[in-house]
Amino acid sequence: MEKQLTPRDHSLFLKAFRTYLQYVNSWLYFRKEHIVGLENVPANGTPVVVVSNHQNCLNDPLCVCLKLTDRRMNFLARANVFNNPIFNKALRALGLLPAYRMSHEGYSAITKNQQTMDAAGQALQDGETVMLYPEGGHQDKRWLGTFKIGYLRIAFDAAEKMDFKQDVMILPSCNHYSNYFHARTDMLIKFGTPISLKPYYERYQEAPRETMMEINKIVHTAIREMMLHVDDLEHYDQIDFLRETGYGRRYAIANGFKFNYLPSRLLSDQKLVAAMQEAYKENPEEMEKVYKDTAYLADELKKLKIRDWLFIRKPGVGSAMLRGLGLLLLLPLFLISIIPTGLLFIIPKIFLKKLIKDHMFNSSFHIGVSVFISVPICLIIPVVLLWIFAGFWWALGYFVAFPVMFILVWNYLRLFWKFIGTCIFVKKSNRAKINELKELRASIYQRLDNMLK
Repeated sequence: MEKQLTPRDHSLFLKAFRTYLQYVNSWLYFRKEHIVGLENVPANGTPVVVVSNHQNCLNDPLCVCLKLTDRRMNFLARANVFNNPIFNKALRALGLLPAYRMSHEGYSAITKNQQTMDAAGQALQDGETVMLYPEGGHQDKRWLGTFKIGYLRIAFDAAEKMDFKQDVMILPSCNHYSNYFHARTDMLIKFGTPISLKPYYERYQEAPRETMMEINKIVHTAIREMMLHVDDLEHYDQIDFLRETGYGRRYAIANGFKFNYLPSRLLSDQKLVAAMQEAYKENPEEMEKVYKDTAYLADELKKLKIRDWLFIRKPGVGSAMLRGLGLLLLLPLFLISIIPTGLLFIIPKIFLKKLIKDHMFNSSFHIGVSVFISVPICLIIPVVLLWIFAGFWWALGYFVAFPVMFILVWNYLRLFWKFIGTCIFVKKSNRAKINELKELRASIYQRLDNMLK
């Protein structure tokens, strides 16, 4: 008979730190956050192992941690993010545990994993939640790698220590981002149907590895079906370009999806990618030509420093002038807002090129630097000083206005670069090249339409 488990309470420090992280993550960094399948998450007090794809480093566990605030969360993360003493204390306070890999930390460090496994197992025995990424590292593209079965060893070891009387649940999950690298974009967390290990207990005791391999396959399939998984890595860049630009928008609308609503767009992208991969199997020569032309189109747009959205909006000289006038009118607000928020844009870039070699760490680094350096300098210290020298209401006013100013600056810069792109698009000397690319783009779309029917 199962007993009611009581997870550890959150310490006051952890509650405060999570609230602060929520502010930086949800109010400043991300524009919108979507949660799908929250009803699938087992009740607090149930031993749960959340298993997910891993594509955005620290952001993946951080976003889940900040959404499942009713439970004690424990995460296994790559050990090298614990090297910094400050990060080490903060990450452990959040429930992160180091996972050592032979390819990164060396063979001698692998023995330390037993302590981590024991801590994760104990958390399950206490009715807490453990989250793992069984790919063993993050991917740099939207695809799902093979799973190691360490998460199932932790789960079954915990069940065994509870005499196989307590159910342990495996909860498939996936993270999805509209953009990996930029702030003020959208993110999505999806939770699938939980898998109870209790029906497997007897079989596990007879054939542990075979049982874990069977469950691992079920979990892998569940996550792959929830996320955007691209099998055709040879043509990944072209597929990604088509789904992110005008063709992806057109395909979504034609098939009844909402392109600007991330959960709906994910479903559209899944259908589009599957259709393109199937079309390649049926018409490899034609699709090879489409991908070749797509690569050329993407490369030429990059050389011109313009984006595909310009072919959708088709701006003229008048539009460029209106954009320029709008930027000029908003310039005073931008200058006022950039003074207190500017370091949020500058500080991460100072260190980014020197410290971060893996570009998939970019957004995690931005959030980390914002949490520990930029936001304290730009927000917390000024609020404290205003409270001391000017009074509570001045401090409160600054605190409320700060995210508004940050968002204003971000959008102003975004509009500025759109203005630059518009000017390049309408520039007379670029007209012949723009017309060439416009015709090529239309040809690609038409050929795709014919093959994806």
